[in-house]
Amino acid sequence: MNTGITISSKSLERKNIILGITGSIAAVRCVELARELRRHGATVYAVMTGEAQKIIHPEAMRYATGNRVITGITGDVEHVEFCGTGGRASLLLIAPCTANTIGKLAHGIDDTTVTTFGTTAFGSGIPIMIVPAMHESMYDHPIVIENIGKLTELGVEFISPVMEEGAAKIAGKEEIVLRVERALGKKTLAGKRILITGGATAEAIDPIRIITNRASGKTGVELALEAFRRGADVTLVHRGCIGIQGICEFEVESAKDMTDVVLEELGRGCDLLISAAAISDFTISPSKEKIKSGKAVTLTLKPAPKLIREARLKYPGLKIIGFKAETGVSEDELVKRARESMEASGLSMVVANDVSSGGMGTEENDVYIIDSSVERVSGAKHEIAVRIMDKVEDIF
Repeated sequence: MNTGITISSKSLERKNIILGITGSIAAVRCVELARELRRHGATVYAVMTGEAQKIIHPEAMRYATGNRVITGITGDVEHVEFCGTGGRASLLLIAPCTANTIGKLAHGIDDTTVTTFGTTAFGSGIPIMIVPAMHESMYDHPIVIENIGKLTELGVEFISPVMEEGAAKIAGKEEIVLRVERALGKKTLAGKRILITGGATAEAIDPIRIITNRASGKTGVELALEAFRRGADVTLVHRGCIGIQGICEFEVESAKDMTDVVLEELGRGCDLLISAAAISDFTISPSKEKIKSGKAVTLTLKPAPKLIREARLKYPGLKIIGFKAETGVSEDELVKRARESMEASGLSMVVANDVSSGGMGTEENDVYIIDSSVERVSGAKHEIAVRIMDKVEDIF
């Protein structure tokens, strides 16, 4: 039995990202964005328009990227070096991108450093990703909408802005990096629809009180993000909301709510169900009014629906991964019980752990991934999700 795995995540290693910066006030966010890309292993080169240089100094971007900043096209023909045929660029990321630059790119106008890089990238087939930022009224202009549609048809990927305070604000750096990871990843799960459940469910006692458990939902979220990075079509059913473009989310509360939504979504076609949620084993008939405090209360619990059992009955050929949480058992007993669950429900894999020593509501975990073999993985939940998704690829 493997006693542990050390996993490192450098998802953008050996990727050259050209960060095109235009004259939006959101340019001040590019220092953080460049640093975040580098934390994921990317090499970043900043290209700035003259208007962008009025908002953030090129030396700030030189610090953020660790490379010379391109503020003009010289005899070194930088646009060809990076974005020409066979160029060094893996991706041209224009963030923030103004309405002006969107319009110029859509109509082949080339009069800034960023549009020159864009024109060259179009001609050589280097992927382009645009992160708009502008006033909301500008973003809603019908010609801007038309230009975005035109560029989308030409293969440009857009990351929609966050609409707040009358402005179309630049998307968060974590979401931008996630989309870059998906665009430049190996797409090993492309074409696969994966449905993931996560977190705790809650059963209502009365209009105010609930019964729940300590699960945080972090494992489900990390699994959804990792599946998305690898190109899968991801649906996440949980009590929270991560709000990532491209990941379909359903917010549910009770075990019945989760089971009903999952069964309905499975009916739309699904390649894999990962049941990572800590679904309530019991439910109750809630009081319609608040139960008065100050005296003892007796609650009658009844069994809640078993999601995996229901899914297996309705979809006998579905691939399913289950999670098994136990307390105070030996390693051998934990694996034994996981295998029993695996065989009883026809699961492709079970992820098991002893939660008496941690795991629920924490940032890290120590789990056993059980299929035809047994593998122990310890570390951050992101690292565990990476390893689980490695194993998912083997299922297909």
